Amino acid sequence: MIIVDAHEDIAFNALSWGRDYFKSALEKRRAEADTEAAAAEGLAMVGLPEAILGRVGLVFATIFTEPDRSTALATAPFSGQRYRTAKEANAQGMQQLDYYRRLWDASERVQPVRTQVELDAVLSTWADGLEVTDRKQGMLLLMENADPILEPKQFEEWYDYGVRVVGPAWASTRYCGGTGEPGPLTALGRELLDVMGDMNVLLDLSHMPEESFFEALDRYDGQMIASHSNPRRFVGSRDDGRQRLLSDTQIRRLAERDGVIGMVPYNRFMHPDWVKGDAPIPASRVLDMIDHVCQITGSDQHVGIGTDFDGGFGADSTPEGFDTVGDLWMLDTWLRERGYGDAGVEAILSGNFLRKLRQTLPVR
Repeated sequence: MIIVDAHEDIAFNALSWGRDYFKSALEKRRAEADTEAAAAEGLAMVGLPEAILGRVGLVFATIFTEPDRSTALATAPFSGQRYRTAKEANAQGMQQLDYYRRLWDASERVQPVRTQVELDAVLSTWADGLEVTDRKQGMLLLMENADPILEPKQFEEWYDYGVRVVGPAWASTRYCGGTGEPGPLTALGRELLDVMGDMNVLLDLSHMPEESFFEALDRYDGQMIASHSNPRRFVGSRDDGRQRLLSDTQIRRLAERDGVIGMVPYNRFMHPDWVKGDAPIPASRVLDMIDHVCQITGSDQHVGIGTDFDGGFGADSTPEGFDTVGDLWMLDTWLRERGYGDAGVEAILSGNFLRKLRQTLPVR
């Protein structure tokens, strides 16, 4: 058994804050004490050493670019990771792609996952009886915000580079509305979905506001997920109308398409009144969210984990029991204590997202 984490901004953190993925989260914290990175991003949670020990065997590693108009992340001193034009977004996306390539070249412990053969090769290193030193982590590239795609047909190049999941939105993009900037799919967005559909690409609906979310559900014939999108029910009006989180109707509709929703262990997305500096939310709230998705969809087949750890928040903004990415393995125990059996636990921790990859990845 492994954990699939369907959302981590590994390259963005490395290029914006100098966070070396090969170093442990605790080592990063020591290096960042009293720095701007710690103040802006919070206590680092992600590092390969903790991920391997916590059995995070596969991560959806993002190519994430941030529009210059955004105030959502405190990256202003790092203007090289903000863009004004599509060409700038493309260049920054390519820079992040190059970072992942250098990671893969630097160590066999991290492997690209572009095909089912490569996925199986990574999973085989987690077989019973193997040593910790034998384990390898797979990285599957997810583009969060499609603006680096210069035009829809150019996505074929990104696919050749290894991108296998695309989320058209973050804030609004040339392709659709986004968080805080609602709107439908644009003409370019509809064309992009057609190109993605022809290539059997996995669509990520995270950050898409309701208008574009439902339009994509009706239009896209391929497989889809919401990699990091909690139920809106747990924050109510706290979502501020931005539609960052999913209504029960959205969850049901996505489940009808056999979609999977990744839960984000971030206090602000789990409690209507929480602000940084408050006591952490109990870990049981993560289980409540998982239960909620299972109950309203009638199945444990539509929920997984998409942490977004170090994606603008750190350990000082996560529930009790979550200090680094390695603590995700505690979910195995907590889910069993909630009454989930072997099959349900495996589905939630890895199997549901693996199913979507089996349905979309080329064989070789």
